[in-house]
Amino acid sequence: MSGRYPQDAAAALANARRLRLFVVVAIVAVLAWLLLDALEQQTKNAEERAANMVLSQLRVTLVIRGAEVMLSRGGNLDSQEGINPFELVKHQWANYKGTCRSQYPERGNWCFRVTKQKETVNRPEGWLIYNPRQPITIDRRRIESDKPLAWKVTTEFADRNSNGQREQDERRTGLKLSPVSLTGEAPPTQDAPALVK
Repeated sequence: MSGRYPQDAAAALANARRLRLFVVVAIVAVLAWLLLDALEQQTKNAEERAANMVLSQLRVTLVIRGAEVMLSRGGNLDSQEGINPFELVKHQWANYKGTCRSQYPERGNWCFRVTKQKETVNRPEGWLIYNPRQPITIDRRRIESDKPLAWKVTTEFADRNSNGQREQDERRTGLKLSPVSLTGEAPPTQDAPALVK
């Protein structure tokens, strides 16, 4: 009996070491999983904040541009619809790629898709497009990583009757970024019907 006892003790010790190793590996795996989850959440928050910051800066730029146009003699806010707001900003973001070279920009980037070249001015009209790297919320809209968002520079107006549509007696008050569908433009809600003479 005494001959088997050291072997049993050695086997028990080896099993105890394997159990400790397994527990340590399991704890490290759980901690690594939690760390990666926190890192992913922080990356998502950073992308969300960056995209919303870019939109905020572009909106401020459009407010200033709208005021400049309204204060200039003969200024017309309609001529500013569809412009590329990035061209109004002196700062260049690394993730702004200029005119879209394909249907959508690479993930995490912005581009300007030209929809119409103006004939009288060398300024094209189009949409600003952002393609997120991961699912994020921009402008209180939840978007998936494979579904880019688009905006167009449009005019704001004094909506006196609060119906969301511009009538002829409601004047334009500035410029803003309006969301558009990438499959086609959103239904016009701000332009008054043309006068028939």
